[in-house]
Amino acid sequence: MTREFTGWHMLAIMVGAFGIIITVNLTLAFNAVRTFPGLETKNSYVASQSFDADRAAQDALRWDVTATLADGELELSVLDAAGNATRPKVVSATLGRATHTGEDSTPNLTWNGTAFTAPVPATEGYWNLRLVLEAADGTQFRRRFPLTVE
Repeated sequence: MTREFTGWHMLAIMVGAFGIIITVNLTLAFNAVRTFPGLETKNSYVASQSFDADRAAQDALRWDVTATLADGELELSVLDAAGNATRPKVVSATLGRATHTGEDSTPNLTWNGTAFTAPVPATEGYWNLRLVLEAADGTQFRRRFPLTVE
């Protein structure tokens, strides 16, 4: 006994297929918005007004700043133009994931004579260190360092 393929069958297939597509899209969109950590700045226009001057001031410091994360230890070294270790004031430091704020932490950076170090509970994956340092003349140095723990 063969069944006849009718318009109702085609309608059921189309509604089912598009229903699955719409459900998956809504689920992905909901999760993307729910886990988004937020904006970098409240008003990008206002922030852009001093961007070039801030960048020029940072570049004038001629600092070589590197951050490494290995074996639960964060190390941040700041070298001046002559290659000597320098100890700027740490205004803020936040270590967290790039995709959500649930694991954000503020490392307790201590100076060991050549670099800042801090024990951190960083598990495997991708991390960001968002850092604000201040030079002796008051110039602020802002950077985001992408880090990987394997």
